[in-house]
Amino acid sequence: MTQPTPDFLDHDRPPVPDLVVPRGVMPFHLDNKPVRGRLVRLGPLADALLSRHATPDAVTRLLGEAMALTAGLAAALKYRGSFSLQAKSDGPVSMLLADCTDQGELRGYARADAERVAHYGKNVSARALLGRGYLAFTCDQGEEMERYQGIVGIEGADLAEMTGNYFASSEQLRSHVRLACARTEQGWRASAFIMERIATEGGTAEPLDAEAQEEAWRTAIVLAGTLTDAELLDDALPPETLLHRLFSLEGLELGQARALAYGCRCSRSRLAQVLEGFPVPDLDHMAEAGVITMTCEFCNYGFRFDREAIRGKEA
Repeated sequence: MTQPTPDFLDHDRPPVPDLVVPRGVMPFHLDNKPVRGRLVRLGPLADALLSRHATPDAVTRLLGEAMALTAGLAAALKYRGSFSLQAKSDGPVSMLLADCTDQGELRGYARADAERVAHYGKNVSARALLGRGYLAFTCDQGEEMERYQGIVGIEGADLAEMTGNYFASSEQLRSHVRLACARTEQGWRASAFIMERIATEGGTAEPLDAEAQEEAWRTAIVLAGTLTDAELLDDALPPETLLHRLFSLEGLELGQARALAYGCRCSRSRLAQVLEGFPVPDLDHMAEAGVITMTCEFCNYGFRFDREAIRGKEA
């Protein structure tokens, strides 16, 4: 008879969607102008990620925006690692977390007090949901590299404005961020448009002087301001088409599209290792009818462990 695999060796993932959006992130820049950016379209991946949790719609929208934003920021990684956005606050959403690897594996989670959210009504703002606290933007370059983290206070009407404050204060970078998330006929959809003012990318034309570069940036901002949520969330509108609508006369250059995938990285082995770090009395307290259940906050899947199979730490 085949012996069952010990929990600490069981690397199987839970039954979550094996979903990839091939063109989830479309990088672009404007030739000979100080403008670069990324257009993020999560498509059906948004619904697969967001529908795992029964949170109020306002919280779901905030999480969808956070994940689209994080996917766009992670696309700028030049190394193996991950980029994460985390908010901690005293608001109805006490914890907001999204992270994405350099391979496009995306996940997110929001911890919310549903009764406090309901108190604000359906059109509650991100600022009201988050209250007072901080945003942390973290680049994790792996065990052999130093982790970089930028932290800013929660200031601004929405997550896009809060992110702009981060760029301005921590990166000394001018930016334009537009986020959208909504429940559509196809399910939840989320998108991010991120544009940064950088040194001129170069090209065949003569370099622009400082005044011309500033004018080019202002023009890009005006054009980007015409974007609508409907355009950002429309699966039938290819990202290339949308970007050409905006910048066809501005020397638009498209980069290599990047895929995004359902990226929860939990497994029985990982959670079993966590349980082994608890003292024996704590494990006994967790157990119900001889079973300990641990639920992954990201994919909302409950793993069941036989209490007798977990040794734990002696006091």
